[in-house]
Amino acid sequence: MAGNTQMNDNERGIFKLSGITGMLIATVLLLTILGVLTFSGIKVQQSEASNFYKINQDLNGLKMNSSENHKQYQLVGTGK
Repeated sequence: MAGNTQMNDNERGIFKLSGITGMLIATVLLLTILGVLTFSGIKVQQSEASNFYKINQDLNGLKMNSSENHKQYQLVGTGK
C-alpha cells in the first residue's frame, strides 16, 4: 500500500490549512488587500484633485511618447 494516495475518512481534516481555515485565511487576506488599496487610491485621488496646473504651450505641441511632455505644464498650486 505504499502507492496508495487515497485518504481515509479519519485522515481528512476540515480545519487544516487546505480546508475551511485556509479558505477563511485567504478570503480575509484578499479582502484586507482590497480595502488597503481602495483606501490608498481614494486618498491619492483626493489629494491630486486639488492640484491645479497651467498649460505652457499649445496642446498640439505635445508628442505621444515623449519624455519632454512634463515641461509643457506647471503646477499652479493647491486648492486648499
